Amino acid sequence: MALNLRQKQTECITRMLNLNQPVNAGATANEEVYKILIYDRFCQDILSPLIHVKDLRKHGVTLYFLIDKDRKPVHDVPAVYFVQPTHLNVQRIVADASKSLYDSFHLNFSSSIPRPLLEDLASGTINSDSIERISKVHDQYLEFVTLEDNLFSLAYKNCYLQLNDPSAGDKEIEEIIEKIVSGLFCVLATLAVVPIIRCPRGGPAEMVASLLDQRLRDHLLAKNNLFSEAGNFTSSFQRPILCLFDRNFELSVAIQHDFRYRPLVHDVLGLRLNRLSVQGEKGGMKSFELDRSDPFWVANWSLEFPEVALEIEAQLNKYKKDVEEVNKRTGGNSGAEFDGTDLVGNTKHLMNAVNSLPELTERKQVIDKHTNIATALLGEIKERSLDSYAKKENDMMVRGVIDRSELIGALKGKGTKVDKLRFAIMYLISTESLPQSEVEMIETALRESEVDTTAFQYVKKIKSLNVSLASANSASRSNIVDWAEKLYGQSISAVTAGVKNLLSSDHQLALSRTVEALMEGKPNPEIDSYIIFDPRAPKSSSGMSSSHLKGPFKEAIVFMIGGGNYVEYGSLQELANRQQPVKHVIYGTTEILTGGQFIEQLALLGQKMGLGTSVATPAH
Repeated sequence: MALNLRQKQTECITRMLNLNQPVNAGATANEEVYKILIYDRFCQDILSPLIHVKDLRKHGVTLYFLIDKDRKPVHDVPAVYFVQPTHLNVQRIVADASKSLYDSFHLNFSSSIPRPLLEDLASGTINSDSIERISKVHDQYLEFVTLEDNLFSLAYKNCYLQLNDPSAGDKEIEEIIEKIVSGLFCVLATLAVVPIIRCPRGGPAEMVASLLDQRLRDHLLAKNNLFSEAGNFTSSFQRPILCLFDRNFELSVAIQHDFRYRPLVHDVLGLRLNRLSVQGEKGGMKSFELDRSDPFWVANWSLEFPEVALEIEAQLNKYKKDVEEVNKRTGGNSGAEFDGTDLVGNTKHLMNAVNSLPELTERKQVIDKHTNIATALLGEIKERSLDSYAKKENDMMVRGVIDRSELIGALKGKGTKVDKLRFAIMYLISTESLPQSEVEMIETALRESEVDTTAFQYVKKIKSLNVSLASANSASRSNIVDWAEKLYGQSISAVTAGVKNLLSSDHQLALSRTVEALMEGKPNPEIDSYIIFDPRAPKSSSGMSSSHLKGPFKEAIVFMIGGGNYVEYGSLQELANRQQPVKHVIYGTTEILTGGQFIEQLALLGQKMGLGTSVATPAH
C-alpha cells in the first residue's frame, strides 16, 4: 500500500483522543467517554488541517482549550493534553495537576520528551501531591504538519535565514540540524519506514542525512523500536528513498511568480493550513477551506489561472442546466434557483428531486467559493500584472535572456515593490554573466521605485562568489572557499551547485529531474556523487554502492531544507503521475514559504552582511 502520511497521522491522533486505546472499526475514538482536549499553539496547527471542530465531538471531545489560557476546573472528566515537550508546558501541566483541574491527565508530547523534563514533571507532581492524577505519558512523534496526503511541513520558521546566517557558530548550526532531524524522525516513525537516504555532498543536506542516519541506527538497536513491526514485513527493495536537498540547490523556485491555481492562491491570497480569507461582495471577509474534501480544488489546482476561470464557468453552466432539468421534471419554473419549494408533479420525480437537492446545494457552494477566490485573484493579477511577471520569468529561465527594454519596463511598471524585487533577482539568477553596467541599471530602476535592494545585493554576492570559485585556479580557490565558509557559516558547495542547476535549459525543475534520476537508480553523472546512507546496514558498509541501495524505487520522500513551496510540490506530483506504473512521492519542507516571505529572509541575510540600501518604507 502506498505511503499516506495524512491518513497515518490522523490515525495516530484518533488513537490519542481515544486515550491511546485501539480505535473502533469506524475509525472514531470512543464517544461514550467525554473528555477535554488541551493543546499548545504548535499542536493546534498540527490538528487544524486534519480534524475539524465538528469531528472532535465524534471522538468524545466536548471542550478544547489552549494550554496558556486560564481554565476552570471540570470534575469527573479525563483531560487529553497534546503539547510540545517544553519547559513552559511541563510547568503548566504541573500547575494544572496541583490545582486538580481535571479528574485524570493523559499527557501526549508531540515528540520525545527529554529526560530532564520528564524528571521535572515527576518531581513537580510528587511535590504537589498530584502524581496519581497523571494517568499516562506518551511520546507521539507527531511534530509535523500534514497539509495533504503527500505534503508536510515541520513549521520551522526562518530556517534558511538561520542556516545561512554569517554570524551563526557551530553550536547554533548543530541545534538547527538537530531540530530538523527530530522532525524528520517523527515523519518516518509515523510512516513506520526506514528509508535509504540520498543527498548531495556538503552543506546542510549532508549534515541532516548523517545525523538522521545515526539517530535511526541508535533507535533500531532497541528491541522494541518504532520500526520493528514494519521491519518484519518490508523487504529491502520495497523501502522508500529519502532525498534531502538544501534550498540553495534551486533558489529560483522559491522566488519566481507562478500562474497556476494552487501556487497563485498561496502566493497572492496567503493560503495557510489549507485556509484563506478573501474580501466578500458586501465588504466583509470570507474564510474558505481548500483541501481534498473540495472536488473542484483537487481537480483543478494544477491548471493555469485562465483555465480555472473557464472551468468555474463550465461548472456553473452545468449546475444551471441540472437545476433546469429538475424543475422541468417536477413542473417548476425554468431557470429559477433550485430551492425545493416549487415542486409538483408525480411522486417519482419528486423523490428524485428531493434526493438530488443536497448534491446540487453542495455543488453551488463549491462554485460560489471558487468564484469568490477567482474574483479576488483576478483583481490582484490585473493590479500587479502577475501574468506578465510569470511569463517573463518563465522565458528567462528557459532561454536565459530577456530584452533590456522589457526588463526595465517591468521594473518601472505595475506590481508591488516585492514583485519588482523578485523579478530583478530572477533576472540576476537566470542570466549566466551580467555586465556591471546592467546590474547598476537594474539597481537604479529598483531605487527609483523605492525598493529596498538588500536581498538583490545578497543574491548578487552569492553569484559573484560562484563565478570566482568556478574561474579560480586551485591555489586561490581554497582561499575563496575558506573566505566563503567564514562568510556563510557553512559549506559553499551547495550554493555553487545551485547556480548550475538554475541554468539548465530543460523546463523541468532541477529538483524533479534529480528526484527522477534518484528513483530510477540508473548511472547518471548528475547524481553519481550523491551520498548514500542505509540505517539498516552495518556501519562499515554504509555509503557503499550496494545494488539494492541504488533502486529503482516506487516511493520517495523528498525533503527541502530552508523552505519549500507549492510549485515544487506540484512538479513532484506531476513527475509521480507521469511514471508508468504511477510512482508515489511525498514532499516535505522546513516551512512552506511564499516568494515574498523568502525574499524577507534574503534581505535579512543581506543586512547581516552589511549589504544593500535600506529605503525608508512609509508607515502603514
